[in-house]
Amino acid sequence: MLVNVKFFKKIFLISFFLLITTGLLANEKKQIVAQLNNLSSLEFTFDQLINEKTEKGSCLLEFPGKLKCNYFDDKKKELVINNKRLAITQKRYNKTYHYPISKSPFLNILYKDKLLEIVRSGKLESTDQIIKLIYFGDNEITVFFDKKNLDLKGWEIIDQYNNNINFSLNIVAKNDVFKKGTFKVPEIN
Repeated sequence: MLVNVKFFKKIFLISFFLLITTGLLANEKKQIVAQLNNLSSLEFTFDQLINEKTEKGSCLLEFPGKLKCNYFDDKKKELVINNKRLAITQKRYNKTYHYPISKSPFLNILYKDKLLEIVRSGKLESTDQIIKLIYFGDNEITVFFDKKNLDLKGWEIIDQYNNNINFSLNIVAKNDVFKKGTFKVPEIN
């Protein structure tokens, strides 16, 4: 009889712990969703690691679908996305290349509804400093949020060319209004 009582106590404690943990994780998701719903734009610096090659720069992001990044490299690369168009300009060489946005991994971040879907549907893992959401949609994406302030910290993906992309960011400002023309896609030259 005593063995049965101990067994049921263990089962009760394990179940109780799992329920509390699940509730806390669901609460973190709700808080991230609330924060994202109140977000209209971001300014951030970034480190991007693609197959062992690191690039750094700064970006302006405006929901929905607008992004402008300046890379701190010798080519003075600039990336501009405005809804359906993506252009990369190498200012040093005065060359602009256009790409279809449908192939861009940025789609998951540029549109708040896609980002919210990742948060709501993703498998949540949490450490002392980072909340990690793993989402299995068309492609696997892992999105990271800061545990303390729930700010977006970056993402990891494998792109259409099988490149491993690790993008980490540090938010400089939120909900700024950018001047008209900031996200104008350069013409083909």
